[in-house]
Amino acid sequence: MSMNLRPDLEQLPPRLRKLPIDARGYPVPWFVAWVPGPDGVDVPEFRAMDAQKFRDAVKQRLCWVCGEPLGRWLAFPIGAMCVITRTISEPPSHRECAEWSIRNCPFLNNPRAVRDHADVPADARAPAGFGIERNPGVACLWMTREYELFRDGRGGALITIGKPEGVTWWREGRAATRAEVDEAIASGLPILLAAARRDGRFAVEALETQVIAARAFLPIDRHESPPSVDAVREDVASPVVPLREKASSSS
Repeated sequence: MSMNLRPDLEQLPPRLRKLPIDARGYPVPWFVAWVPGPDGVDVPEFRAMDAQKFRDAVKQRLCWVCGEPLGRWLAFPIGAMCVITRTISEPPSHRECAEWSIRNCPFLNNPRAVRDHADVPADARAPAGFGIERNPGVACLWMTREYELFRDGRGGALITIGKPEGVTWWREGRAATRAEVDEAIASGLPILLAAARRDGRFAVEALETQVIAARAFLPIDRHESPPSVDAVREDVASPVVPLREKASSSS
């Protein structure tokens, strides 16, 4: 392990300064699983979470990133599709821990980054629920005061995030534009729609309702008019969901 943070990363907020730093100079989030390395010394496996940490985070209200007790506010860094479904597989964090992660995590702040599945430990558990294997392109920080746990029907646990008290959108460590958020939704929604169609008409109708509700939380573009309900319904009903037409121009 290293003691030196990478020079291209922001300084760590106080709660994250107790985290170990890996050999590359990245802080190791509290939830990360540790596995035996080539020399027998445990090393962090960033692609796997520690199942016991999940249980502790839920039962003891601990931050998913730093492991310290949470306060009243709960921060969920999520992708655009999770804004639609309001479902996620990871417990909440402190706002400052989540924001630092969004701005500095090499997967969250780089839309071109892809998940590396090479040499994943054989006993690593896949996340609960139906995961979408892609980089969402943008990240949403969803602030709420509550969430609910439910079973995914396959032995795992998922989270329904509560009513938002604040929503911000990010891309590459800065505020995301409306065009960038629209692009992320347009590229991911067909995946949700295909899954809903496999489950039948009622699932498609439920997705339509979720998409309409999610539109209220998108960043405002002062150059465009808000979409009509009929326009959103047409998007969801389409076999391939296109980018929504703009009232004037762009994302």
